[in-house]
Amino acid sequence: MRKILFIFLFLFQNVLLAQNEQLALDYIETGQYEKAISLLEPILEKQPSNYYYFDKLLICYQQTEQFEKALSLIQIRIKKYNQPQLLIEEGYIYQLQGNTQKAEKKYNEAINRIYEHPIYSHNLGATFQNKTLLNWALQAYELGQKENPNLNFDYQTALIYGQMGNLEGMTNKLLDYAYSNPSNTPTVQNYFSRFLLENTSETFQNDLKKALLIRTQKTPDIYWNEFLSWFYVQQKDFGKAFIQEKAVYKRNPETLNNIIALGQMSVDDNQKETAQSIFSFILENTQDIGLQIKANEFLMRIKIEESEKTAYPKLKEELNLLLKKFGISPYSLDLQLLTANFECFYLNNPNEASQLLNKSLELPLNPRQIATVKLELADILLYSEKFNQAILFYAQVEDNMKNDEMAHEASMKMAKANYFKNDFDWALQQVKVLKQSSSLLIANDALELFLLIQDNSVEDSLRKSLTAFSKADLKLYQKKKTEALQDFKQILTDYKDDSIVDETLLKIGKIQQDLKQYTEAITSFNEIIEKHTEGVFVDEALYFSAEICRRFLDNPEKAKALYEKVIFNHQDSIYFTESQRQYRLLRGDTNI
Repeated sequence: MRKILFIFLFLFQNVLLAQNEQLALDYIETGQYEKAISLLEPILEKQPSNYYYFDKLLICYQQTEQFEKALSLIQIRIKKYNQPQLLIEEGYIYQLQGNTQKAEKKYNEAINRIYEHPIYSHNLGATFQNKTLLNWALQAYELGQKENPNLNFDYQTALIYGQMGNLEGMTNKLLDYAYSNPSNTPTVQNYFSRFLLENTSETFQNDLKKALLIRTQKTPDIYWNEFLSWFYVQQKDFGKAFIQEKAVYKRNPETLNNIIALGQMSVDDNQKETAQSIFSFILENTQDIGLQIKANEFLMRIKIEESEKTAYPKLKEELNLLLKKFGISPYSLDLQLLTANFECFYLNNPNEASQLLNKSLELPLNPRQIATVKLELADILLYSEKFNQAILFYAQVEDNMKNDEMAHEASMKMAKANYFKNDFDWALQQVKVLKQSSSLLIANDALELFLLIQDNSVEDSLRKSLTAFSKADLKLYQKKKTEALQDFKQILTDYKDDSIVDETLLKIGKIQQDLKQYTEAITSFNEIIEKHTEGVFVDEALYFSAEICRRFLDNPEKAKALYEKVIFNHQDSIYFTESQRQYRLLRGDTNI
């Protein structure tokens, strides 16, 4: 019985102790330090070796300015444990009392202990750092590393340099840390990325670029070429990244994967000249049939987008020659898809395109490949305005690829098909769900279509302007740009007082830009900027106008002024970062 009673009392005391510990921490959290002291003193008396509660009680004494009690607590522990970080704690109490001389004496005593045991530098540096005694922390880390070269505190010292505003020192230390153990590279690059995204990061960008260039020149190691390539990718300067990747490949010609990825990024960012150089390089340096097919596909895709109608027969011949060279097989599926798309959307031969894709479906394809072919077939049916058949194919992909991003893509295309069919309510229900898609691109497209339908259904219950807009939008989907342009212009005449006007102007401006009617496009965008100032398309109008001035009209000053308006007036715009980058380049910040 006594044994049971003893166990019960022991468990009860432990529960009570745990409750007091949590209550003390709650008091500290809410700034009730006196109450915390009343609980922590008996806890520490029962657990004198527990450094955690010693530290918490010490903080409470400091916050309530009970400095003599704090010093007594530290000195008792020094006599018992002689831990070197206690010297810092003692010095910090003197510093709080305004006795700098005594504080520095204790700090120096702590630093001198590193000569005895360099391993102390880790704990001492961290203790100094926690108290924002950054110069002392640096001294501790540097001395420890000097006394024992096997110790590495590059990461800790880098963070301290960052806290002190010494970005150059931080950069060099982080690069040393990454190079000493390449597995740390992703951590360092993630840290750098945060600085590169800052609005005022020109100095940091210059420091990082300079440090990487120096290392590339001084140390013949492809590690630095790869790191410099990463830096240029962050700046979207894929041409310079390609130079570094070529240097890597020449010294280590085992894989072209990084160069392929760079080519894809160049295509996505519309840097077509760089993309052409990259994929041409891949073709020159690989015997891999799969890579040859991929490179040829990308090169043909760029050619198609850049060519005028007069070149279409020659492009068709080139595509057919490529299919003949590589054969109709699962390996050449991307080429088959591109050829079918070209036949339909550029040559207006939807039947030939469908025949080719139906042959593709007879191949031994995996489920993802089958879904990809069906999506393209559905797109062709939509082009032919066979809405119900297109919706059926999209639904099949959505059902077969559940929990896959391709299912979301099919859902979005289905919503668009219903929109073209003028079944606006059904389209609205679909995009309402897709707004939450994990794919940012699909979510943005869904939100755009949702707002278009919703905003233009309130004032006009018959949705006349929306129906006209949908009809013009379908022609744009069919790449009948001239016809679409006329239909959108007619909307401005027929529905000049409707809310759909600013979105119509944006469509008109984009089509005019595609048709190389740059002055007219600027005029359309400018009408949004001046007459629809409260609308949601002002940032896009400013950005597209700036791009036209920079890329096509050779008017950098005008472009700079337009980018500046995006930067200062539309900081939540998806075009903010790119506007900022182009603005800096036009301003002359060539080092970024």
